[in-house]
Amino acid sequence: MKSYAAVDLGASSGRVMVGRVGPDSLELAEAHRFPNRPVRVPEGLRWDVLGLYAGVLDGLRAAGAHSGGRLDSVGIDSWAVDHGLLDADGALLGNPVHYRDTRTEGVAEKVWATVPAAELYAATGLQYAPFNTLYQLVAAGSSAQLAQAERLLLVPDLLAYWLTGEQGTELTNASTTQLIDPRTRDWSYDVAARLGIDLELFPPLRRPGDPAGVLLPRVLEETGLTGPVPVTTVGSHDTASAVAAVPATPATGERFAYICTGTWSLAGLELDAPVLTEASRAANFTNELGLDGTVRYLRNIMGLWLLQECVREWGDPDLGELLREAEGVPALRCVVDAGDAAFLAPGRMPERIAEACRESGQPVPGTPAETTRCILDSLALAHRRAVAEAQELADHPVDVVHIVGGGSHNELLCRLTADACGLPVVAGPAEAAALGNVLVQARAHGLAGDRAEMRRLLARTQPLRRYEPRGDTAAWRAAQARLTAR
Repeated sequence: MKSYAAVDLGASSGRVMVGRVGPDSLELAEAHRFPNRPVRVPEGLRWDVLGLYAGVLDGLRAAGAHSGGRLDSVGIDSWAVDHGLLDADGALLGNPVHYRDTRTEGVAEKVWATVPAAELYAATGLQYAPFNTLYQLVAAGSSAQLAQAERLLLVPDLLAYWLTGEQGTELTNASTTQLIDPRTRDWSYDVAARLGIDLELFPPLRRPGDPAGVLLPRVLEETGLTGPVPVTTVGSHDTASAVAAVPATPATGERFAYICTGTWSLAGLELDAPVLTEASRAANFTNELGLDGTVRYLRNIMGLWLLQECVREWGDPDLGELLREAEGVPALRCVVDAGDAAFLAPGRMPERIAEACRESGQPVPGTPAETTRCILDSLALAHRRAVAEAQELADHPVDVVHIVGGGSHNELLCRLTADACGLPVVAGPAEAAALGNVLVQARAHGLAGDRAEMRRLLARTQPLRRYEPRGDTAAWRAAQARLTAR
């Protein structure tokens, strides 16, 4: 048995998990959890990356205590697209800008005037999202901070740099910047040149499993760990790690879709090659890179962010009770488009959902339970649409949907997704990103096999729950038609 620390950073919290891996065993335990609280300053919305780094150090200290002072490796994953800029001395020039900041409003149209949207998709395969790194860099083009920058590090790479003193750009996360060609798995030099983006800002690309340095002496001293402790590159985009931990069994002939649920829902397929058609672009599917040369062909959906924001507005009521009350609300009474960018910004979420229902001529939810049911029905409907369209666009039929991540604990959402898709849903593991992180480290150090063997190990060792679809999907088709008719 060896011990691996998975630093797993989400949009609302971070945690350091300890994975214990043996020839036929896999255990995961939480060592430390800490909040991730963005801060609004006069310039806009920023990540408190120094607070996150302090949480990582505290987590490594706790992980060491959990493992007798010794870790066999550390891996880091986080959300995508955001980054820190360093000066010539390697010092951080400012807190990274939050992807929900408004600085990229209207930037896409300026980009498309130089590189038309269809050309951009054909070159990078990335769906349009206003916060993609490409748009962030164009928005920052005339800023003093970017003018001073000598290096750009995506968030997991920035934390790895502070831990090791070594710099790199992990590929799965780089593929979310809209500056990677998913066919060559290298930078899209033509797109960058046409938009005046200096790719020399990025350090060399790394791939999952590559070494990323060892913990610096001062880090060992602060965490109490016994060195040397290597840092291993994992799928540092948390969705790449989560997809690596989908407990599918393709050796049995299972053809699967996945939904990585949390603040976002990422719904799609694992493919061998990107889908770069105009129809795919029009449907707003993305081609991000995954483990072992795979492509994560998926659509971004707002996810449980909608419910999280409502719960915050309501003063943090008991979530279990809220979900029980929502289960008693009539199904599909009202639905909203869970992919609508109108729900991207924080604040006033219950009112914004009510406004969307009113504008579409549907009943307006009047209680927290009714709003919660509207959200969960809307998410299941968005899952249905994404899974169906992905199969059609990629010519890749599926037999089962795997739901991984925090949303796999939400029984009502899982049941509704099975009903909406008309397919069985297998829910779990909830800690998919951390498990994928751990398994890539274990594989790099000789304790796990290929991707299929990793998934078999997950299926044997992790608690999973299966939901069969109930009834036909006519009501879901009618609900989708109501949204489409808007």
